[in-house]
Amino acid sequence: MSQRSLVTVEFKGDVAWVTIDNPPVNATSVGVRQGLVNATTAIKGARVAVLRCAGRTFVAGGDMSEFDRPPVEPHLPDVIQMIEDSEVPFVACMHGNVLGGGFEIAMACAWRIAAPGMGFGLPEVNVGLIPGAGGTQRLPRLVGMDLAIDLACSGKILKAEVMQQHGAVDLVADPVEDAVERFVSDLPERPMPVSQRPVADFAPDLMEASRSKLEKRARGQQSPLENLTALGWATEPFSVGQPKERALHMALRQSAESRALRHAFFAERAVSKPAMIKDVAAREIHRIAVVGGGLMGAGIATAALSSGLSVTLIERDTEAATAAHERVNGLLNGAVKRGKMTEAQFQKALSRLRVVDSYAEAADAQLAIEAVFEDISVKQQVFAELAQHMSTEAILATNTSYLDPVEIFAGIENPARCIGLHFFSPAHVMKLLEIVHTPQTAPEVVATGFALGKKLRKISVLSGICDGFIGNRMLAAYRRAADYLLADGALPYQVDEAMRGFGMPMGPYELQDLTGLQIAWANRKRNAATRDPNERYVTIADQLCEMERLGQRSGKGWYRYEAGDRKPIRDPEVEVLIETYSATEGIARRSFSAQDISSRLLAVLANEGDLIIEEGIAENAEAVDMVQIHGYGFPRWRGGPMNYRKEIGSCTSAATMRVVAEESPASWVIASQAKRQ
Repeated sequence: MSQRSLVTVEFKGDVAWVTIDNPPVNATSVGVRQGLVNATTAIKGARVAVLRCAGRTFVAGGDMSEFDRPPVEPHLPDVIQMIEDSEVPFVACMHGNVLGGGFEIAMACAWRIAAPGMGFGLPEVNVGLIPGAGGTQRLPRLVGMDLAIDLACSGKILKAEVMQQHGAVDLVADPVEDAVERFVSDLPERPMPVSQRPVADFAPDLMEASRSKLEKRARGQQSPLENLTALGWATEPFSVGQPKERALHMALRQSAESRALRHAFFAERAVSKPAMIKDVAAREIHRIAVVGGGLMGAGIATAALSSGLSVTLIERDTEAATAAHERVNGLLNGAVKRGKMTEAQFQKALSRLRVVDSYAEAADAQLAIEAVFEDISVKQQVFAELAQHMSTEAILATNTSYLDPVEIFAGIENPARCIGLHFFSPAHVMKLLEIVHTPQTAPEVVATGFALGKKLRKISVLSGICDGFIGNRMLAAYRRAADYLLADGALPYQVDEAMRGFGMPMGPYELQDLTGLQIAWANRKRNAATRDPNERYVTIADQLCEMERLGQRSGKGWYRYEAGDRKPIRDPEVEVLIETYSATEGIARRSFSAQDISSRLLAVLANEGDLIIEEGIAENAEAVDMVQIHGYGFPRWRGGPMNYRKEIGSCTSAATMRVVAEESPASWVIASQAKRQ
């Protein structure tokens, strides 16, 4: 049986219609590339060729499964050059998205005609690469250097209408194929090939200023800067710049950064399909109830409204309900101001919101989420009230960060419908959603949680039950290790600088000041009765809390803050407190390098991740990495703590973890993974 051709050619009179059909996104696989080479021969004799794609999109990128293998001919730059050099001019007929190699192909066509609202971009930077088939060389010639930098260095996707304004698209019309038929019936004069055009003049300091901005924003990621370097080569002849681009692209395929970013790309897709819900159908959810209209509840409601759901937001009284309504209104209005939502969408979202002070109003909701104070009795009371008014089949979800959902749902009829949906604050912004199943939770309910997460545009990760689930359990270990470093000789600013140097947006002490020290303090007090008495326990954070140094909101925490300014300032009072603690405990303080600090904290994260996997809390390393990237700011270009451990070598990380454990006896459990190294 012959293999299906991924590229076909059909003549309609003197017009050749070249169709790529390589689902799901018509990636530029070797079969597509060979098919396009064959097509450039098959179209000879035609007056014009139309390049289009079957399915839901134009070519939306390359085949990343090829990136870890030696390149196979025909190479994409050569294929694209054949399209640009073809005696028969090509018209790109585009719908869906035109990304990466697809945009490079489109730029080689003589004309580009797009469906309304479709997206254009060179997102290779998001997987640690630069374009490899002329993208950085043709784009500045087509749209100018300013916009080329914006697209290639950030991975931004722009609409067809914007690209038309910049000259990258000749026509935006719907239906696009009908517009193409009209266009080719009366072709204008063939324009100069994009590769032969000069780059329009740009500001003399543009490249230097852009590099400075990118260095600050990238936090150690190199691919934005590599893209800028490649764009600079566009000022040279195409025959000089394009081979340099290709060589750098091929080299970057083997970089640790690209491997990490590709790991993250595939892991995001893998974690959305845990084994527990394989072949399980989710329920349709259109109406939800949210109990609690504070920052978290308002954020959840905003995310749901923005995704088309109807929301009943329940507060304790009329005054609180009014405040909650204003809070959600403000969050939605903020989306309008940022261009994320139109005024019409804003009004429609608000029309789907009811803010009430009675649980009876939740009667028609298909799913209810509590977002109240982190107290088990308060949460139990919420669900007792909801259970009185909602169907016994309606899904009940707790947003707890640490507490055991089994205890929260104790006594609730039909516990198979109960689940944890742990949002991260602010819930309308943060991408992570931990979906926590109890031993009784039905797979259908779990599948519905994942379907809801997808609707809310979250990265959902399945978790079992333990204190803090995946993310906060790892955060507790990370903070404990950092506190040991303080007691042994480091200062807060040194720990924070080390972790920012690694690529974190902020260090653990800056983060505690931002979120408030009282949250972790409450959890430490809650766990005090069950804490192993032999475990090393550093009381410095507790002392700060007792001094009412609770973070930015109180004007001081690990650092002090000037009024109206969130910039942390070293505080001698805190540093003296730390040094006094060490002296009182008989600890001879010693110095730690930034590498010492980051390697210890990263080894602890990886070890805790291993324990979580071994205990069955997380399904795999990908789940742990996605929690850390999307919930805790772990640099995506490092791939997550488990991927980073793999990159530097498991033996190296295990050896560091053993040192950490030896320095604080009876304080750490070493995972089996580390013991085997």
